[in-house]
Amino acid sequence: MRVLGIDPGLAITGYGIVEDIGGDEMRPIAYGAITTPAHEPIPERLLQIYESLSALIDRHRPDVMAVERLYFGRNVTTAFLVGQARGVILLCAARYYVPVVEYKPAEIKKTLVGYGSADKQQVQFMVRSLLRLSETPRPDDVADALATAVCHIFYARFSNLVVEENNL
Repeated sequence: MRVLGIDPGLAITGYGIVEDIGGDEMRPIAYGAITTPAHEPIPERLLQIYESLSALIDRHRPDVMAVERLYFGRNVTTAFLVGQARGVILLCAARYYVPVVEYKPAEIKKTLVGYGSADKQQVQFMVRSLLRLSETPRPDDVADALATAVCHIFYARFSNLVVEENNL
């Protein structure tokens, strides 16, 4: 299974493609950030996200897209902008017939670290360890996207175990 993890944002959308290769092994295929310039109009920035994400899907053919669910903080303007980016990301997934699953930030933290209020450094440490990376991916949005992909792999493995157990 190949998972495209996404940490949505208008200025920076982190992405991470992780493949579950069986056993306890996962392999990072590609990861990075889609960045859009702040001085450009929002429609053009959203188009850049769509086109970049389309190219990633074309190149890597993920089986599923795992998206970090929008965390609504105090800054309403930022939340609306992130929501617009999320809409484009979900549209892109639908356009390429890639199923989408969503995870709350606390779910991702709990799955990787065992604690839903874990800090970024703890999550980044687990991403590095689980994917055997030599350094922490930067910016933070990239590590968050990889964490989202890893979270989905763990959830899928658990679901498969439950199905197998019920079929015995």
